[in-house]
Amino acid sequence: MAKSGKKSKEKRIGYNHLGMLGIVLVVLMLLVVLMVKSRSLESTLAVYNARAATLEQEIENEKTRTQDIDEMKEYMLTDEFTEQIAREKLGLVKENEIVFEEEK
Repeated sequence: MAKSGKKSKEKRIGYNHLGMLGIVLVVLMLLVVLMVKSRSLESTLAVYNARAATLEQEIENEKTRTQDIDEMKEYMLTDEFTEQIAREKLGLVKENEIVFEEEK
């Protein structure tokens, strides 16, 4: 009877080794999957960072454009601009000014 007890103990040890091997394989597969997913996420992050940089540049350009428009609006409210438009579009002149026109 001592032999049968020894064989069953060896079987249990063999199953333990097989079980441990199975667990190790599962853990290794999970590590590989995580590494692949990590690389995929890193490349996606790089794309998003590049897009964010592009959008930040567009925002800066828009701010500059808005400032230019604001400056133009301020200029359009001045008497100098009104005078310039009156001279160009309406052909108005100041007193004591001589106008020379081209013959067509």
